[in-house]
Amino acid sequence: MPQRRASAAPPGSASELAETLTDGNPAAGQVAVLLPLPLEGAYDYAPGLGPPPEPGALVRVPLGKRQVHGVVWDADAARPPVDPARVKPIAGLIDLPPLPAVERRFLEWVSAYTMAPLGAVLRMALSVPSALEPPKARPGYRLAGDLPRNAEELAAALAALDLRATPARRRVLEVASEGPARPAGDLARAAGVGASVVRGLSDAGVLEVVALPPPRAFEDPDWQRPGPALSADQAAAARALADRVAAGVFATVLLDGVTGSGKTEVYFEAVAAALEAGRQALVLLPEIALSAQWLDRFRRRFQARPAVWHSDLGPVERRRTWRAITQGEARVVVGARSALFLPYRDLGLIVVDEEHDVAFKQEDGVVYHARDMAVVRARLGEIPAVLVSATPSLETVVNVKAGRYDHLHLPERHGAARLPAVELIDLRREPPQRLESLGQSWLSPALRTALAETFEA
Repeated sequence: MPQRRASAAPPGSASELAETLTDGNPAAGQVAVLLPLPLEGAYDYAPGLGPPPEPGALVRVPLGKRQVHGVVWDADAARPPVDPARVKPIAGLIDLPPLPAVERRFLEWVSAYTMAPLGAVLRMALSVPSALEPPKARPGYRLAGDLPRNAEELAAALAALDLRATPARRRVLEVASEGPARPAGDLARAAGVGASVVRGLSDAGVLEVVALPPPRAFEDPDWQRPGPALSADQAAAARALADRVAAGVFATVLLDGVTGSGKTEVYFEAVAAALEAGRQALVLLPEIALSAQWLDRFRRRFQARPAVWHSDLGPVERRRTWRAITQGEARVVVGARSALFLPYRDLGLIVVDEEHDVAFKQEDGVVYHARDMAVVRARLGEIPAVLVSATPSLETVVNVKAGRYDHLHLPERHGAARLPAVELIDLRREPPQRLESLGQSWLSPALRTALAETFEA
């Protein structure tokens, strides 16, 4: 049986923990594997065939009578190896990029700070078990390697195979001879025939079946495309954020401003800077704010859609998105609080929009506040964290006043937009009037008149 590893006691404070969590040396001849189960520490396994996998590698290991997925973890050098006769070998490696060291340090930090089992925190990162399985092969069809490309010679080859050179078959062969292998549906649509014609030619050996690579899940955003014209205040704030991203240094920045001041367009410039540096960007939003309007703004700015992560995603989309993120194909991710724990290949920026929203607090299972954990993740990864709000939380305001967070302020609405005029009404002088049709009214005459004028306009 694999042996449970002893876990070290966490340091006395969160700041000490972030400084002291470092890689350990694996015990000789054995590998520590952390499982996404509510366990305190890793289990010992034998490497199996070949050299021991490096820390962060995704593996399949036996656990009782079943096989489970896990991550090769940094072993505790002070702990002696377990009796080899009691240690089972790793069943196999998973063909995905390893979990980066900064992700492993982050999971350890969250585990110690929230007093949650490390395996339970890992489960939030490996939240889509089906994504660890290899994708199903997509069959593609192309002309068999020994067939000619000339139309007349193809017709002769069909005759030699006792196949009549019908117009439908000729069109399929003409299309197949012009390019790479295609799925049956694509080839049939291009030739203007039914898919049965393609499959019939394949059964006859005229078309051969090859495995196609999986389609690209997300297009790369066009960071070079210019955004809308910014005001002087917006441009200054955008430059300040972009400079921090380009420098690759840790900083927590509060970006605040009145509603309509253009905060989103400002932090879009920071996202563009992360893309220019070849890194990924994460934008956290309260789930209710993951609206079509925000996605449309992003698409207009970058001519591509971001990877979206929230609780309403279906199993297929979750699997596809998770794999794209861990492989670095999803360059920008926008999601709810759980998106913070996805295994990013190379994260270069974290934005927490509406940072004051209580929806960033997780109450079940591992209890955490995504805004605060985003700052920790940024610190461990030496990247900027941008907190955005028109009404910053008290905690963020205190951190700004204490000098722990930088502050960028947008005082005015963008363009010609102006905040609405607000007038106070003294209900002692203008009390609500009783209306015959409605009975008692709770609105003053002045407010009723203003509402009527607005509705009419």
